[in-house]
Order: sequence, then structure tokens, then C-alpha cells
Amino acid sequence: MAVDVENRGAVRIITINRPERRNALDPETFTGLGAAFVDAEHDDSVRVVVLTGAGDRSFCAGMDLKAFSQGAGVGSGGGPGTEVFVERLYPKPIIAAVNGAAVGGGFGIMLACDLAVAAAHATFGLPEAARGLVGSGSGSRAALRLPPAIALELALTAAPMDAQRAHHFGLVNRVVPAGEEVPAAVALAELVAANAPLAVRVSKEIVYDTRGLVDFDLAALREKAAPVFASNDAKEGARAFAEKRPPDFTGT
Repeated sequence: MAVDVENRGAVRIITINRPERRNALDPETFTGLGAAFVDAEHDDSVRVVVLTGAGDRSFCAGMDLKAFSQGAGVGSGGGPGTEVFVERLYPKPIIAAVNGAAVGGGFGIMLACDLAVAAAHATFGLPEAARGLVGSGSGSRAALRLPPAIALELALTAAPMDAQRAHHFGLVNRVVPAGEEVPAAVALAELVAANAPLAVRVSKEIVYDTRGLVDFDLAALREKAAPVFASNDAKEGARAFAEKRPPDFTGT
């Protein structure tokens, strides 16, 4: 299974289970996450969701570039996907347990969570430009959460940020030793789950509404990014990644 689900009392743990592909999103994983979050939303016994990745290398590497190089888009799985919790205000709290690299779309997924606990070796970043791509969702969320110069550094250099720097800029709530991120996230989730569900939901809405963290035009950003995804450089970046060689970009 590309996505695993486990219950611990009122906490549901959803795990992206493709460690051999750095937990990258192919169509099956995309729709598996959508189904898991839809089910958790409608299950009254679930008060908080913890999202993590299998293994200790990657939380999520974003879009599966190998699948993309073969013509598969992450949204082609025939069902709801990550938009269930990334592109709307999901009614229940979500805590990311970041067990490794959260990059590209994986960084965007982590930024869509309400709280985050990171392993000390975790990294965060927007590597899309190095692959001839652009992160419309992940980049916009980074811009909302970070000072402009830092968001631009991530987007333009494609270089990663370590967990300590992410904590400094308020992207994660806790940094813990490797292997302790899920227990720490569950402990944090249990603190939330002990409170009144309606009060928790409305408190979340108030914070997001006040900060304007979901009030941006993602459709317009995707329209702006569409020519990049259709470009020769995007195809070359994906091929180069799959072939494990440096890309030869032409600017077309």
C-alpha cells in the first residue's frame, strides 16, 4: 500500500509508504492520501491527524519525477488527492511528523499541516527550479510563512534548509532526535485531542482567517506556472533526474 493508516486513540497516523521512491507522489499515492484524509474527516472518533513518511530519508519528495518523465501527472489517479487538505481549510488539526527531507510538493504538504515536529536531520526546500519546474502551491505557502528574502532564497537557489533553521523561522514547532518525531507528534496531538473538538476547529479557523493563510488564488498561480510544466526544460529536468545526470537547460 502506498499509504498506511493507524489509530492511536483519537489520533490517526497517516503514513506515506514509498520509502524506495523517497515517498514521492505518484497517482496511487496522491489518491491514497486523499482517501485517507477524507475518511479521517468523516470519522468522529478521529480528532487529530498525524502525517508522516516511511523510513528515515524522506517525509515526501513531492512529485514523482520518474513517473512525470513517463507522462504520469500526480493528479491522474482518478479520485480526490492532496487537495482535500492542502487547498482548503481541513476541519481537523494536522500535525506533520517530518522524518526526513520535505521538498517540493512534499514541503507544500508539510506547510499545509497546522503543526510540525521535525527529526534533527530533516531538511526542507523548493528544488523545482533545478528540475526546470516551479512550485506554485509549495512556493506560495512558503511565501506566506517566511520572510520574502528567505522564501526567495529557497525558490531561486533550490538549496535546502535544515531543521534548526526551519525552527528558527517558525516552520516547525519542535526538533527532536531522529526516530522520535512520530511519538513527539502523537504526544502533541494528544494534547490537542483532549480539548473540545468544536473549540479546536473554530480556533484553527480564527487563526487562519486572521493571518490570511488560505486566502490566495491558487488557480491563478497554477495558470502562471502551466507554461513552465509544458516547457522543454521541464521535460529535460525530469529526464535528467530519472537518468541521474545533470540537466541541460535551454530556457525553452
